[in-house]
Amino acid sequence: MDALVLPSRVVELLRRAAEEGGVSLEDFLMDVATARLDPPERARAYAEAALELLREAEAELARGDLRQASEKVWGTAALAVKAFAYWRDGVRLASHGELWRYAKKVAEELGEWVHDAWAHANAMHVNFYEGWASGEQVAAALNRVRLLVEAVAGRVLGGG
Repeated sequence: MDALVLPSRVVELLRRAAEEGGVSLEDFLMDVATARLDPPERARAYAEAALELLREAEAELARGDLRQASEKVWGTAALAVKAFAYWRDGVRLASHGELWRYAKKVAEELGEWVHDAWAHANAMHVNFYEGWASGEQVAAALNRVRLLVEAVAGRVLGGG
């Protein structure tokens, strides 16, 4: 991943805007960066970002940074659900509530196992703030979310 260096004031403004929107900084920036793309292109961009963030979560876990790994596990699941929404219905999901409702639609199409992956991803979002999960628990969540991301990416990027 290429690093982007921004003045600290710009980063502060971006973080504040993301927080006001109830999303991560990465999610906020992804939305801004893809705003001009049509839904199928946005779906591909989100699926590719989910795969990349999944690799970053694996690297954080290998380094032992459980909180960062946890937040990336959550982020990759959210990006995958957003990719599916753009791919299937051409819709933008802008809140946690919309993500939860759409995750149910993903489960209806891909299978009940999606509920398990989604629940584990959300537990990792909590773990980012609380830091209670063990490395084994983070790894288990990552493995469940990997299935979700790969299934969504297979459809979105493979056209299936």
